[in-house]
Amino acid sequence: VRSGANPVRSGSNPWWSSVAIRPCNEADARLATPPRHAKAPFATIYSRNTAAIQDKQGGKNMSGGVLNLICCACVPQSTAGVVERFGKFSRVINPGLNFLACCIGEFVAGAVSLRVRQLDVTIETKTKDNVFVVVVVSVQYEVENDQVYDAFYRLTNPLEQIRAYVFDVVRSTVPKINLDDVFDQKDEIAKAVKTDLAQTMPSYGYHILQTLVTDIEPDSRVKSSMNEINAAQRQRVAAADKAEAEKILVVKGAEADAESKYLAGVGISRQRQAIVNGLRDSVQAFTREISDVSPRDVLEIMMMTQYFDMMKDVGSNSRTSTIFVPNTPGAVSDVSSQIRNGFLQASAGMPEQQNMRR
Repeated sequence: VRSGANPVRSGSNPWWSSVAIRPCNEADARLATPPRHAKAPFATIYSRNTAAIQDKQGGKNMSGGVLNLICCACVPQSTAGVVERFGKFSRVINPGLNFLACCIGEFVAGAVSLRVRQLDVTIETKTKDNVFVVVVVSVQYEVENDQVYDAFYRLTNPLEQIRAYVFDVVRSTVPKINLDDVFDQKDEIAKAVKTDLAQTMPSYGYHILQTLVTDIEPDSRVKSSMNEINAAQRQRVAAADKAEAEKILVVKGAEADAESKYLAGVGISRQRQAIVNGLRDSVQAFTREISDVSPRDVLEIMMMTQYFDMMKDVGSNSRTSTIFVPNTPGAVSDVSSQIRNGFLQASAGMPEQQNMRR
């Protein structure tokens, strides 16, 4: 043992370079903190490897590290310590207080975390339709207690190894898929990554629990174009629905107009039928009361009455559109004669039409 040696063990120094003899007090001995200017009258032998113990999964110093104090090692929970003897692997120590045979060259070479960890890998690749996307894959992994040796010694940088496999699988899978299908098939991509890692990493001591595709981010311009395409499709559907609604309104309006005109025609027909029935009843009653008056004379009298009623209505309403007709009483007889002649001609033509049909 040489006095004043560096208490931090490096890979190139022999095992005994981590042990030093320095004066310290009892409190420093309990805390295992090497004092620089202690003035206690006694000395103690200590070895602290905290700075040298690297997390093999992250490449960083572990907080709380493994502490060697007078041939003792304190291992934190969910951590496995690796003990070497003269630079060669000796054994794995569990969490808690562990005793080392310092006299025969045992020391703690490092520690491996047994907790479940997650590694996020960001990959930029292109799809089958030549669109570049950024895919984020999260890999959840752990080291089994019986595989500490492989996890500590077989790989120098396991995280880079995992990243390399993830890059390889994603960049060989996504280029076979169109951009629209990448979002639908992200579970298949994650399954392919997990399958490849599960076949390779267990031999190095790492167990792959799950792989997740947590984000798929296309180029901002492509995203904007996709949103515009979607908006145009929705606008086209909205326009078709609007046109269909207007068509329904027009059809229903036409149906309503036809129905109203039909009902108006039925009303006019009934009105005229009622007028005819009323005229017939009036003529029959008039002829029964006055025997020397013919039905033609009765019709002429009634037409004269309606004519004067019409003239009264036209004169009383200033906003009525009028058509000027002969307004002498003799004109009524002319109108009545014309109507009568029309009926006579129609009745005379009926036998000829029946003969022609035969």
